[in-house]
Amino acid sequence: MFDGVAPDYDRMEQLFAFGTGSWYRRQALARAGLAPGMRVVDVGAGTGLVAREAAWLVADPALVTGVDPSIGMLACARLPRGVRRLGGRAEAIPLADGSCDFLSMGYALRHVSDLGTAFGEFRRVLRPGGRLCLLEITRPEGRFTRALLRGYMRGVMPVVTRLVAPSVARRRMWHYYWDTMEAAAPPAQVIRALEAAGFAGARRHIPTPLLSIFAEYQAMKPGA
Repeated sequence: MFDGVAPDYDRMEQLFAFGTGSWYRRQALARAGLAPGMRVVDVGAGTGLVAREAAWLVADPALVTGVDPSIGMLACARLPRGVRRLGGRAEAIPLADGSCDFLSMGYALRHVSDLGTAFGEFRRVLRPGGRLCLLEITRPEGRFTRALLRGYMRGVMPVVTRLVAPSVARRRMWHYYWDTMEAAAPPAQVIRALEAAGFAGARRHIPTPLLSIFAEYQAMKPGA
């Protein structure tokens, strides 16, 4: 499905995020400690929405590697020259131990089949003292808010998508997104899984109460 929607993915994301996605991603990475000169691995890189902001913050695209299981998404990624693209999954990252200073994941955590295995891989590829930032959308707790978001993602967005990118696969993607949100691990379980994998200071940061469905999970690999 993601291979099929890759050519129009960025355009659909802009519609969903009302054009704020780029700014927000950059701010979230900076809040988690990403700074110039750090080596970054972006897991679930897709079309490079997070990797592009990471390359800007570290001031050298050659320091950024994007990993994704969808070759179609990676092929359509609009990335600065020098960013490395690798096929791979969160549960089996094709990189050596301690190969990065910072690991990011943008809105792909709910697609991971085994949090424990994935977080173990995240810890393995990070150097001691390395940081991670996982951006995710979580299901609203209130029934009214949940019903509104469900209607937006399963009703409004497929209609809008039909107008700008007519394809059954593209419309089906919004249903898939909502289904994965409903089935996603709750925040407390994510924090526990990070701690069980050996991360320190695991926390969930909500940028604003008005957008509480957006969360940033931050943690650090212990060490020098």
